[in-house]
Amino acid sequence: MLATILKSPQATAATVATIIEAFAKLRELSYTIAKLADVKEKPEQQTLMRRSGEIFSELTAADLPVSVTETSFEIYSLFPFLLYNACSMKQKTLLFLAALAVFAACDRPVVDSIQREDLFSLDIGPMEDQIALYSFDGDGGIRQAELAMKDGLFYISDSNGGKIVRYNSYGDLLFLIYNDETNPEPANLKPKTDNGALVTRWAFTYPLRSPGKIAVDSRKHIYTEEQLPRERYVFDVKNRVQQDSIILHFDEDGRFIEYLGQGGQGGGPFPRIAGLYTSVHDEIAAVCLMPQGWNIYWYNSQGEQLFLIQINNNAIPAPPDWRDFIASIDSVIAAPDARKLYVKVDYYRKIFDKSTNMHESTEPLSTLIWILNVDNGKYESHVEAPLYEYSYSENGRTANVRLLYSMLGLAHNGGILLYFPVENGYAVLRMDSGGHGQRRGFIKLEPGEARFNSFHLSPEGILSALLADEWKVRAVWWRMDRFMAD
Repeated sequence: MLATILKSPQATAATVATIIEAFAKLRELSYTIAKLADVKEKPEQQTLMRRSGEIFSELTAADLPVSVTETSFEIYSLFPFLLYNACSMKQKTLLFLAALAVFAACDRPVVDSIQREDLFSLDIGPMEDQIALYSFDGDGGIRQAELAMKDGLFYISDSNGGKIVRYNSYGDLLFLIYNDETNPEPANLKPKTDNGALVTRWAFTYPLRSPGKIAVDSRKHIYTEEQLPRERYVFDVKNRVQQDSIILHFDEDGRFIEYLGQGGQGGGPFPRIAGLYTSVHDEIAAVCLMPQGWNIYWYNSQGEQLFLIQINNNAIPAPPDWRDFIASIDSVIAAPDARKLYVKVDYYRKIFDKSTNMHESTEPLSTLIWILNVDNGKYESHVEAPLYEYSYSENGRTANVRLLYSMLGLAHNGGILLYFPVENGYAVLRMDSGGHGQRRGFIKLEPGEARFNSFHLSPEGILSALLADEWKVRAVWWRMDRFMAD
């Protein structure tokens, strides 16, 4: 790779030295990350992570020669990403944490540390009271596990295990929906019948293949994404997208009721489902990601499709006086108490070289959350979300960094929760749909829990999560209802 780049037309005499220096740093970074993966002592881990972060920062923020062209700029920019793509999944996680470690001494605003409560833990495995988080076919990958929390009850869809479970906050398994062809028969749960016998913990069978996104309404009815067998996939030629999922609907006891597709009950499969939400009057919204934008399918509690909302990437809203920007829809979430969609749009400013007037890079400009009225399909307002900002010193210079939050969830009355990954957890920001009541907080994760996590914000403002290390999955929550309400 180095020889190929040095022979390229862009590798002039003015740039060869810089290219060789960059590859030397890449080699040191690769060695440091490989060593970090095997180190067990925490002091040595911290030293290696700090050095990895310093090298990564040098690679991504290096001063380029004045004569650099747009093509050779792309060569410089490619270095850290060549390394990243060559890393294993564990090394990628370590690389990300190392990049954050270099900013450990950054100036940050004072925030509230929100108290975490560990509720219960589950072993990783295929049994009824375990979560099959890892693949058992030897590939070492983490499979999907999604969470919804309703009235203190934890609903978990176990994609790899082919089952859906419900636990109380003490860790008692209350019921199980499972595929009896891929799961052993439950030892402690019995089928629930209509013969009048009192059963407090029960199980139902259903041929689940790979349950994904999950949502629970006020009736405690369960909706979950389900992937179809390959022979039932449909390719939409017009929109150039594969449609391979449906939504299964179960009642409060776990009995199957119906499946939803495009158009309603028994409809055609969906494209990729990015989010599944319950809303006002127990209505359900499926948010699907398309090549050209987003499709949102909105149903009533009887499974009848009420609306199809299409948001095109070519028609992303923006303030009328803005110029020279790039807009990207980051996420779309349905409000829990109104027929409204919150569309988070990130805007980037184009940076031009002053001497050539060529577009050379972008930087975060702003985030606007647009509120779309589902009944009439119009944006009724928007609110600006602040950027995550900090400063750090390097080589005698102070740099200010501005990054974009992600939207974690919505609460009642327009409450919005944003988050950004930081060292040892997440920085969170609470605001409302009018832009008022901004409040910053911090939620802590223990070492190793960055390996896997799945979050859910309830309409009341309670943040729940599944956090996993190599051996166990922990169910935790942060009672953020007061934090969200203030």
